[in-house]
Amino acid sequence: MRPSVLLQYALPHRLLSRLVYWGTRWTWRPWKNRLITTVVRRYGVDMSEAEQTDPSAYPTFNAFFTRALKPGARRAPDDAGAIACPADGRISQGGAIRAGRLLQAKDREFSVAELLADAAAAALYTNGSFVTVYLSPRDYHRVHAPLAGTLRETVHIPGRLFSVAPSAVADVPRLFARNERLVCHFDGERGPFAVVLVGAMLVSGIETVWGGVEIPPYARSIVRKDWRGRGIRLERFAELGRFNMGSTVIVLLPSGAFTLASGLTPQTAVRAGQAIGRRS
Repeated sequence: MRPSVLLQYALPHRLLSRLVYWGTRWTWRPWKNRLITTVVRRYGVDMSEAEQTDPSAYPTFNAFFTRALKPGARRAPDDAGAIACPADGRISQGGAIRAGRLLQAKDREFSVAELLADAAAAALYTNGSFVTVYLSPRDYHRVHAPLAGTLRETVHIPGRLFSVAPSAVADVPRLFARNERLVCHFDGERGPFAVVLVGAMLVSGIETVWGGVEIPPYARSIVRKDWRGRGIRLERFAELGRFNMGSTVIVLLPSGAFTLASGLTPQTAVRAGQAIGRRS
């Protein structure tokens, strides 16, 4: 295990994330402008796509990080039967769920039941398929619905906040099933699907369009919210939520309903709205 990853076991994950939460919302111009320009320069952020192209115009670093894009910068697939990629980033893994287990990295797997903290819900995806997308600091950080669906339930699952960078994903066993996360269960036209927003080291929050800020606060125990009967329906590619700092999105699809696109190999660059599969 890399020393930088091993160190994460000893770090106070939540304390560091709380400090980042406040630091990324500080409105003092020299502070927030320095943070924004550093990230734009270091990671090559394409500000020409942003609705507000002037980095110094954002009131806080978090406002810059969760920036909206110009209309048409991202769009849903033309194919009505296609699955829309939920976010900008790179494919971490994708493919078949085999006997209820997902591939995290080479020689590392974890179970759907662990990820969802629910064996009954996991049974719906025993032989389904999945896509994991990693968002880096340079990416657009809003998350979109991969399919049209009606929200059934959200589950806030407590956990650690390990980094989700490729080095940590390769080294930390069951990382995505250990980190704090928000599971969003939907009912779609071809059956259920789930979108899992995974928190990470220095990720200071997760928001949804229907519930606002979901994390923080950090959970001490599993928190379930039943959204049935409230008419919360998202069309394909509608905004679903956002990360306040970068992280990972996992999409779970049921068996037999969808076929993933070929070429979704690790480190493949993807953009929100790109077709990553279609109805079988």
